[in-house]
Amino acid sequence: MNTNEIQAVKSLAQRMRNRSLKMALDADKKGSHLGAALSVMEIFASLYGRILKFDVKNPTDKERDRLIISKGHCVLAYYTALNEVGFLTEADLESFEQNDSRLHGHATRELASGIEFSGGSLGMGMSYGVGVAIAGKSDKLPYTVYVIIGDGECNEGIIWESCMAASHYKLDNFVLIIDDNKLQYDGEAAKVMNMGSLRAKFEAFGFYTHDIDGHDVEQVINALTDRAVGKPTCIIANTVKGKGVSFMEHKKEWHHSRLSQEQYDIAMSEQPPI
Repeated sequence: MNTNEIQAVKSLAQRMRNRSLKMALDADKKGSHLGAALSVMEIFASLYGRILKFDVKNPTDKERDRLIISKGHCVLAYYTALNEVGFLTEADLESFEQNDSRLHGHATRELASGIEFSGGSLGMGMSYGVGVAIAGKSDKLPYTVYVIIGDGECNEGIIWESCMAASHYKLDNFVLIIDDNKLQYDGEAAKVMNMGSLRAKFEAFGFYTHDIDGHDVEQVINALTDRAVGKPTCIIANTVKGKGVSFMEHKKEWHHSRLSQEQYDIAMSEQPPI
């Protein structure tokens, strides 16, 4: 990629970050999962800005790539990305968590809006994604399945059952992205359930594995395009929960919280120009 292409993805991520902050403010007393969304902005921007094959006018195309959000609480990044590429309108974003809105705190499957999976129950998206990848192989379709999970989600046994299946069936059309922000709802991931080396574990399960800076779009895109024949891919994206807002970074309290007008003003004052 050249400098202009890299900058375009960075600018996309920043627009999404800014819009997510406004959506969190407008959610008011309902609050939102803001910290968990801010850690994956560059990942979503890289996927929608450079990687995914899709057609907004033909959202059920059998050959489209599938993005499965198992870490369902990162919807602010998801919805803003879908808005940027034309699946969701500005009015859709303004309806976030309002009465009668279809944009909930966890996304609900709606192919016309580019949403492939109803997320929320952690671990389920991984197994679903493996099934979709197996179906693609069986039907000889050229799509790739991308699944996003959290590091805390790796505590779930279903993740490792899915890994065994992905490796056994040689799913080189399956790419797992782990948002490794080191925090989960109950606190530091290593203290809640120490997983040791995620890289060593996924390599032991037969995955072609990358360990990267999840906020460096060039590293993210390079990892998404560097895959091995006959092996599923795992990308361990080292990230910061609440990235880009000083008082949110590394704070578990921002897993889900309310954003006040004063906090919003401070957060926006810290954002770089686009």
